[in-house]
Amino acid sequence: MIDNILSGLVGRAQAAPVTFLAYFVAASAVLYLILTEIQRARARISGFEGPSGLPVIGNIHQIRTDAAEQYRLWSKKFGPVYQIMLGNIPVIVVNGAQAAREIFGVNSQALASRPEFYTFHKVVSSTAGTTIGTSPFSESLKRRRKGAASALNKPSVATYIPHIDIETRDFLSEFLHYGEGGRKPVDPMPMIQRLSLSLALTLNWGTRMASQNDELFGEITHVEEEVSKFRSTTGNLQDYIPILRLNPFNFGSAKARDMRRRRDIYLRRLNENLDHRMALGTHQPCIQANVIQDKDAKLNSEELTSISLTMLSGGLDTLTTLVAWSMALLAQHPDIQRKAQQEIRAVYPPEQILCDANDDQSIPYIVALVRELLRYYTVLRLSLPRATVRDVMYNGHTIPSGSVIFLNAWACNMDPEVWSDPEVFRPERWLEVPDAPLFTYGLGYRMCAGSLLANREMYTIYLRLLSAFEIRDVEAADGGAVNTHPVKGVEDHTQLVSVPKRYRVRLVPRDEGCLKKALDEYVGEQH
Repeated sequence: MIDNILSGLVGRAQAAPVTFLAYFVAASAVLYLILTEIQRARARISGFEGPSGLPVIGNIHQIRTDAAEQYRLWSKKFGPVYQIMLGNIPVIVVNGAQAAREIFGVNSQALASRPEFYTFHKVVSSTAGTTIGTSPFSESLKRRRKGAASALNKPSVATYIPHIDIETRDFLSEFLHYGEGGRKPVDPMPMIQRLSLSLALTLNWGTRMASQNDELFGEITHVEEEVSKFRSTTGNLQDYIPILRLNPFNFGSAKARDMRRRRDIYLRRLNENLDHRMALGTHQPCIQANVIQDKDAKLNSEELTSISLTMLSGGLDTLTTLVAWSMALLAQHPDIQRKAQQEIRAVYPPEQILCDANDDQSIPYIVALVRELLRYYTVLRLSLPRATVRDVMYNGHTIPSGSVIFLNAWACNMDPEVWSDPEVFRPERWLEVPDAPLFTYGLGYRMCAGSLLANREMYTIYLRLLSAFEIRDVEAADGGAVNTHPVKGVEDHTQLVSVPKRYRVRLVPRDEGCLKKALDEYVGEQH
């Protein structure tokens, strides 16, 4: 009987090959759909509701843009914890502050790992490796986290203050120069990127990025921006639909490989440069050198590179994006600038326009401003995903080991159960409730290890920026109004990191003569 069927099929294929091929492709597609639907049904986590999706792709089509905001909106219907399907992969999404504490706080060790995604982990990171934040749990990760923690604790951060001092002074100097003393509007992004990149390079490799004109400046900022896109949990369809990886014209994979190649080149250059200076004994204290010289760390070259990548990507993502949003917002809120200026002048006299870099967050209003910027703009809206290493219980239901969980930091920071006015930008809230939760750095075991350093950097940036300049007349690159809304004002709604659209702004010195004198005196001291 089987022989007869096969003979009949062969006969039809020979008689009408095109028609037979069309039927074969259609039948294969139907079979693939049936199999994937069976797999999807079996994969769903029992006890958790969620939005309905489509065959093969699940809910991917609904979260291609503004994913974190869509998750927040769904939480109003399905509750703070529900599941979605990304292809055939079920994902638990956590959207509320209380639920986040119950799941990520109580089960910190159970949520110690990261899922591996094809594009980022198998293509982009196959040579240079992953950052600490994107690595699955392993003994190697534990060693890297220990090394990074010792380099990023409070005593270590205090030793980096001279670097923060230099870079923030140059930051002000660039605005004074390129903005012609406030007479010319400028695009602040190159200045912000140079500040962020130079801080990352100095702290990690002991080498500065002194100018935007350095060839390495454009290369690193471009490549790291592109690599950040590949970390998107929704932007790479091949991560969730394996059949797409077979596409020989997969431009996403080709681009990822090119970014990997270019990143390898400058990482090797930076590492070799530091090795050379260490051999000569001319290197400056920095994280990479400290870890290399720490006999107890026992890190190999790949693990050292992982720490380097962590510093590089973290600084460029968080610091650059937050300062870019903040300058546009502050230009639209002179009242906040006035309040900040009053609080600064209560501590520093007008002639001390360059506030002390050793000021360890002594002005509560500036601390509150930083925290509110971190909350309102939640740069990494969707914290890097977690993978459970053992079962987790929530509301009587089991999230099994090996599950993927998203912490929607954006929704948690906007939780109406925490704030009565979450959609209003108001720094004073942190003076009223200083112990309120902030989810921008994540929660639990895998939260950002560099939060102390980032907070100190941002405090010094805003302390000096608002002491030295009044930010005015912000306008979009096309001449229109700038939308500083944290969702509506985003440049690319598909990216993991929410970057604002480019704009121009005037930075008018509060006392140009005093500022020039302070900067010139500093340059003189350096020479």
